[in-house]
Amino acid sequence: MLKLPMKKFLKEGIITLILAFVLITVIGYFRKPELSFTTLPPLTIPMVNGEEFQTSAYHDKPLIIHFWATWCPTCKLEISNFNTIAKEYNLITIAVQSGSNEALKTFMKERELDFPLINDRNGVLAKKFAISAYPTTFIFDKKAEVAFAEVGYTSTWGLKLRMWWLGLK
Repeated sequence: MLKLPMKKFLKEGIITLILAFVLITVIGYFRKPELSFTTLPPLTIPMVNGEEFQTSAYHDKPLIIHFWATWCPTCKLEISNFNTIAKEYNLITIAVQSGSNEALKTFMKERELDFPLINDRNGVLAKKFAISAYPTTFIFDKKAEVAFAEVGYTSTWGLKLRMWWLGLK
């Protein structure tokens, strides 16, 4: 049985973690980019693996678009979460100003990452999506409309819960 001070410490720790999670979520929500569009624009973009990504292929199913960078500390902490997400949801990740395709392939291989990746070497896509902070995640619904946007760390379970809450599983 736990001693009284340990129970109190544990309870306060859990409350602090919950409050921190809520605060981080609220801050991320208010820092989200203001897009000049509400529907996913038609784009055809080469991916790092040589294939083409076409937004038109996702106009009848949900799509997660995640902007990140190899130089971003928060991005490095969360990026492995997207291996799991890519197995369950339609996902495209966009590495912004993170070097050559070869550098990104090396980054991915070293971290055992395997998800669809676009190299936004010059930040053109980031500008189109009004990205001002990293990481930034967008969720588009089955009608290709923005259902959710957030700036900041995204956990695997947090993203799964958002998809469930939005009815996009």
